[in-house]
Amino acid sequence: MAEITVVHLLRHGEVHNPKHVLYGRLPGYHLSANGRMMAVAAADYFEGRPVAAVFASPLERAQETAQPVADRLGLPITTDDRLIESGNVLEGKSVSLASLAVNPLNWKYLWNPFTPSWGERYTEVAARVRQVVDRARDAARGQEAVCVSHQLPIWVSRLAAEHRRLWHNPNSRECALGSVTSFSFDGDELTGVSYAVPPRRPVTDPDRAQ
Repeated sequence: MAEITVVHLLRHGEVHNPKHVLYGRLPGYHLSANGRMMAVAAADYFEGRPVAAVFASPLERAQETAQPVADRLGLPITTDDRLIESGNVLEGKSVSLASLAVNPLNWKYLWNPFTPSWGERYTEVAARVRQVVDRARDAARGQEAVCVSHQLPIWVSRLAAEHRRLWHNPNSRECALGSVTSFSFDGDELTGVSYAVPPRRPVTDPDRAQ
């Protein structure tokens, strides 16, 4: 009899970032009000599903997204550093690639988009996240697990799972804030990848925005 296990990679919700910087692994970046609603939407999405474990990146925005899910399911959050955002030497700078490229001091970091030259290698990111996916699969055999991470780690993990090249145009990522990328396993064999964006509750209901 097939033993189907599903591991969901949940991207954190929107972050309060009024200065529009590339925050990367910097501390102190928390969910915005809209991001908190995305976290509640994720809790709605997983409520009633056979989720046996919740894992999360150590960064605040991931922990804050995981908390409503864990609370709703009555599960603890297991923090796993391998789910963290990709390393990036341009942290703290403007999020605009055009503005980064204007400054000659940044050119030494932008020469190779395939590795990429400005941060952690795509292959390394995909490998570490896959280790957590396997850990979550083993913890939830025949059930489901949720892993809260970040856009780039989730996207390159999907590309690797689908045997696609890892270098890509960031604008092509199908990994919206608060979205869920799901890996389905039959035993240890990956059998499929799917994608969903949980609907948010109406903002007119104050109890649902908590």
